[in-house]
Amino acid sequence: MNLANLLINSARLSGERPAVSLGKSVQLSYAQLVKRVAALADLLVTQHQLKKGDHVALIMKNCPEYIEILFGIWYAGLTAVPINAKLHSKEFAYILDHSQSKVCFCSPDLIETIAPLVSETENLEAVIMTGDQDYEHLVARETSFQPADLSPTDVAWLFYTSGTTGRPKGAMLTARNLEFMLISYLADIDNITDHDCIVHAAPLSHGSGMYILPHVARGANNVIPASGGFNTGETIELINHYNSCSFFFAPTMIHRFIGDPEIRKLKKENLKTIVYGGGPMYLRDLRQALDTIGPKFCQIYGQGEVPMTITGLTRAQHQQANTNNDIDRLISVGIARTGVAVKVFDENDQPLPPGEIGEIVCQGDIVMAGYWRNPEATAETVRNGWLHTGDMGTFDDSGFLTLKDRSKDMIISGGTNIYPREVEEVLLQQEKVAEASVVGRFHPDWGEEVVAFIVVNEGAVASRSELDDFCIDNIARFKRPREYRFVESLPKNNYGKILKTELRQNLELETNQGDKLTD
Repeated sequence: MNLANLLINSARLSGERPAVSLGKSVQLSYAQLVKRVAALADLLVTQHQLKKGDHVALIMKNCPEYIEILFGIWYAGLTAVPINAKLHSKEFAYILDHSQSKVCFCSPDLIETIAPLVSETENLEAVIMTGDQDYEHLVARETSFQPADLSPTDVAWLFYTSGTTGRPKGAMLTARNLEFMLISYLADIDNITDHDCIVHAAPLSHGSGMYILPHVARGANNVIPASGGFNTGETIELINHYNSCSFFFAPTMIHRFIGDPEIRKLKKENLKTIVYGGGPMYLRDLRQALDTIGPKFCQIYGQGEVPMTITGLTRAQHQQANTNNDIDRLISVGIARTGVAVKVFDENDQPLPPGEIGEIVCQGDIVMAGYWRNPEATAETVRNGWLHTGDMGTFDDSGFLTLKDRSKDMIISGGTNIYPREVEEVLLQQEKVAEASVVGRFHPDWGEEVVAFIVVNEGAVASRSELDDFCIDNIARFKRPREYRFVESLPKNNYGKILKTELRQNLELETNQGDKLTD
């Protein structure tokens, strides 16, 4: 089961169709792409002497080369290790060393950072820079090299978590995992044809990279923005240029997209699907997006350990819930995906009935093979055949799952559970609030108390009292924040996720300093 066969089959069926585009210009057809992929595989096996299962890293911003390198690695029977290009050099070194990568591809802007790591990591033997004549010569060579024979259990993608708490872990995703993921996507989320395209505005090293597979499997066009990332104006231009285009967006990207005044120029008929996930989508933003763009949205809930495939909320379900003003359905993450068992467990790993809140667990062919070189974390996460997500949630009677929070984010005050997202949803309904993040702080009597970090809209001035009154009018008094911190921005990682760990650490530091002053 070699994932490169997806590309080979599409090249046979749709050889002249565009496979990779940069901005508005086609870079490669499927026939051209498969030839370059074979040349890359030949290079890795014959020149670099890599053997089946060896690891090859990619440290690159979004660019056309990313797709051919990814498939070249698979064609050769190797394991891809995509790494976020925005990390610090020490983080690059850690992942390259921990993954035992032997070769690393990098873009020209990162060569000065990555090249010295050959001498600093144990296994890294070569760094190959893209974007110059030497690279072009390598991929333009004619070859009769054939794709490697692989087992469904061979690891295809070593997916390193974002590492918001501690060192990132490498989830081992097998060929079976990724093929199941793409089949589930085609079955549940989107019916793709060779006349569709996907615009990769989110990082290919994580979320958007997974969407390459179903789109290549159907011979669709993979469009890389000329900027290499997400820019609202550029996104609107690309939608207006391409027919039937789709995106993967983090919720923060949707917030920025629909907030751009240029959105009025959008050719909505060209936009097929926006799939969102990877963080909480707040009701305010979702309703605004549906009102602005229409029923173009799908939600998927997954993790690096179970990519894209735990639950989903389809376009039709979004539209029906919005039409019926069904708030509970809109804030859910949908129903269990095809072929995946999803349950909610209590602290004793026993299933809970609908309406009860517990940890979300799942089981199926999408679940990772384990964490690379970390059997302890694997044993902790996968127990009795169930992957424990660390997310808290509840099912309704119809099987729709609603996330509450990460278990580590839940606040326990006076013995009562408070879910930060519920408080954040209320705060975001206040007209002056642009962003809100709620965390717990130690309290000597209650255990924890609620603290809200608030970013107000430009030009607005909000007071503690008006936010407090607003909360009291909308949620139980015990859930309201005991303190409101007004800040210019919230700390986020490179994928737009708010770093609540950092907010909690700052509060803890303040508490410790206060204790020292009173000693």
